Amino acid sequence: MLPDASTQDLLYVSSHSWVSVYTYPQGHLVGKLKGFDLASGQCVDSSSNVYVTDYATGRIYEFPHGGRKRLKILFMSGANSCSIDPTTGNLAVASLGGTGVYIFENGKLTAKYKNSQFYSYYGCAYDAKGNLFIDGMTRPGTGNFIFAELAKGTSQLEIVQLNQYVGWPGALQWDGKHIALGDQTTPAIYQINVRGRQGTKVGTTTLGSHALDTLQFWLQGRTVITSTACKRICGRVKRGSAVMFFNYPAGGKATKIIANGLLGEPSGDSVSLAPSH
Repeated sequence: MLPDASTQDLLYVSSHSWVSVYTYPQGHLVGKLKGFDLASGQCVDSSSNVYVTDYATGRIYEFPHGGRKRLKILFMSGANSCSIDPTTGNLAVASLGGTGVYIFENGKLTAKYKNSQFYSYYGCAYDAKGNLFIDGMTRPGTGNFIFAELAKGTSQLEIVQLNQYVGWPGALQWDGKHIALGDQTTPAIYQINVRGRQGTKVGTTTLGSHALDTLQFWLQGRTVITSTACKRICGRVKRGSAVMFFNYPAGGKATKIIANGLLGEPSGDSVSLAPSH
């Protein structure tokens, strides 16, 4: 990690056994965090600390902004995606292995929530009020997308019915007004308005055709950032992998492509702003 990395806004990109770190939005490679078996989802707390899940080992690593020394290591089975509750600072982690959604407070596991209709839990995201949304899949044989809410102050994952078909669960993130929901089978992000047990699509951000198979996107203001393996040509990138920026919620063609420092299949992104911001 370059010495002045901590003074800059940074983009973190998970890619199997390491996490590439770039200046944001310039895209200059400033470091790599190593020692992962399968680095997956990411989230960032109010102190700009970055959390990276390692699905293969069931660990969640916390790093300071621009630093390479781990602040904490948490443990759970199948750690995949994570989100920070803006009202409490608690960390939620979804288990792709199907064991549930875990809540950590000050680094300690305090709760776990499940719903018998879920076979696997993929994405999770808090809204501004501390309501937690989760997506995943039902049991094999049905293989249907499923979406739920853990409302703040409750202890039940309640199923929410959507009026939008989703082929395979993707990332979730709060965009300031709606839950942004990704579908790995199509290059689109849906804006979902949730009222009670009903979720209504109120908008669609269509991304360039090369944004397929995106495991996690990240919203930073009016920019959406995705990373993907380039099985075909990703703009000027003919092979390997790339990080792509798009206007949000307008979508369309990528406004920027980063390809340096990446190998394999990227699986998570986050932006951590320098603490002085």
